[in-house]
Amino acid sequence: MTEEAPAVAAPRPLRRDAERNRRRILESARVIFGRRGLDATLDDIAHHAGLGVGTVYRRFPGKEHLVEAMFAERLDEMGELARKALHATDPWQGFVDFLWQTAELHTDDRGLRDILLSNAFGHEHVAEAKARIVPLVTQLMERAQAAGQLRADLVPTDLPLLNQMIGAVTEYTAHAEPHAWRRCMALLIDGLRAEPGRASDLPCPGLPLDVIDQVMCNWRQPRHQQS
Repeated sequence: MTEEAPAVAAPRPLRRDAERNRRRILESARVIFGRRGLDATLDDIAHHAGLGVGTVYRRFPGKEHLVEAMFAERLDEMGELARKALHATDPWQGFVDFLWQTAELHTDDRGLRDILLSNAFGHEHVAEAKARIVPLVTQLMERAQAAGQLRADLVPTDLPLLNQMIGAVTEYTAHAEPHAWRRCMALLIDGLRAEPGRASDLPCPGLPLDVIDQVMCNWRQPRHQQS
């Protein structure tokens, strides 16, 4: 007589609920981190998700864990962009395409801008993703420099700061002219050429004086200077 196989327990509804809540938390985290950066709290994300903060803490014991879940994958996307750029026939065009593509990611996501210049979060997967990106970006730069197209004194650590500059333009002009950063990006890229050439066509006009006044009203002191 053969033994009957033990019955397999059906998935408990709680597990389905937990997965649904996890997805809601991640979706809300993408929105809130994207808008506010890493200063956002788990309470902010719980409120946006329509969940109790206790539910968020059960899925993610601290903000570090949520940052890991959110941004390691986004940094891997940047690494894939760099790998594709390395296959471009023209080294300069590959480098420039990478700059534009990553700028698109940064301008849409303040949290991503923050994580690239932060060591406060992401000591595991995010740190590993950052470490994978650096050699790829270095190869992109060296390839364009060896071709005599990119200025020789540019170093890899310049790029996160340049991205932060574009991010600041985005932050302060988005309410008035969401595409103003593109004009600044085109001007910046022209300044990276090894030799002067024909100036790039700027993708949008300069801001009128009254719009600049609006932008300046949005300026605030850096956090370390605020009382």
